[in-house]
Amino acid sequence: MKTRITEMFGIEHPIIQGGMHYVGFAEMAAAVSEAGGLGIITGLTQKTPEGLRKEIRRCREMTKKPFGVNLTFLPAITPPDYPGFVKVIIEEGIKIVETAGNNPVKVLPAFKDAGVKVIHKCTSVRHSLKAESIGCDAVSVDGFECGGHPGEDDVPNFILLPRAAEELKIPFVASGGMADGRSLVAAMALGAEGMNMGTRFMATKEAPIHQNVKDALVKASELDTRLVMRPLRNTERVLNNAGVQKILEMEAAKGKDVKFEDIIAQVGGVYPKIMIDGDMDAGAFSCGMVAGLIHDVPSVKELIDRIMREAEEIIGKRLKMMAAA
Repeated sequence: MKTRITEMFGIEHPIIQGGMHYVGFAEMAAAVSEAGGLGIITGLTQKTPEGLRKEIRRCREMTKKPFGVNLTFLPAITPPDYPGFVKVIIEEGIKIVETAGNNPVKVLPAFKDAGVKVIHKCTSVRHSLKAESIGCDAVSVDGFECGGHPGEDDVPNFILLPRAAEELKIPFVASGGMADGRSLVAAMALGAEGMNMGTRFMATKEAPIHQNVKDALVKASELDTRLVMRPLRNTERVLNNAGVQKILEMEAAKGKDVKFEDIIAQVGGVYPKIMIDGDMDAGAFSCGMVAGLIHDVPSVKELIDRIMREAEEIIGKRLKMMAAA
């Protein structure tokens, strides 16, 4: 299946594994790339640029196929060493970077000079157009269903994707609610050139996270996510648990007066406790509504092969039969 995304990134299947905190390690990225998709190492999970350098080299020992690095730009009192991370990405010969968060315009010249293709995560058409105007090569359009930060517009992919297709000239992939062959075919019918999966890749054998997390995703339904930090205009979709309930109770009690400091215990530094230790009530971690479509924990190759087989059957059989009728 060839699309502008597979051609741009030199991959077999139009499936990208987005950056995920404490999930996007070398094992995850390599497994996806080896299966024909595009694996992504999460840059800021590595505490330092040199840590990222080691992770990139570790991934190269596992796969010779293309993989990328996610670099998320977040507001912070003491920001990460972004220039250092950019320098390492370029020095290590990475040619694909997924950016997210704030506008990546400051790093684009360095990436462009090094021949790096940049795909920026966007939650609206206006942000996608901005990414196109500053020189991003592609965008990942994240609908309201997505895990993590869906923005503040609350527009689901059945509206957002065709709107993006109407406006954009650069290729884009669909993110949020993506899980199987049906997702891929639907996304492409709405104008996308592929799909980005996060939550679905967490429930795979190679995902380097605690089994408790994988079990929770299989058990969860589409009704088991919650939106936290809405009063702070930093909305995050997360899997419901005891820690998340504490956040929601605090937000309800304080209303518009709630501050980040009020919920820091349930959102700050909890990922190692959840992803490594398996403490499922430690606090909030990103999870999409797509959890309702996760029913097993296959290998990454089994998952991608199944997605492509389903997509081909839908396009070649079901839709063809409908067209013929």
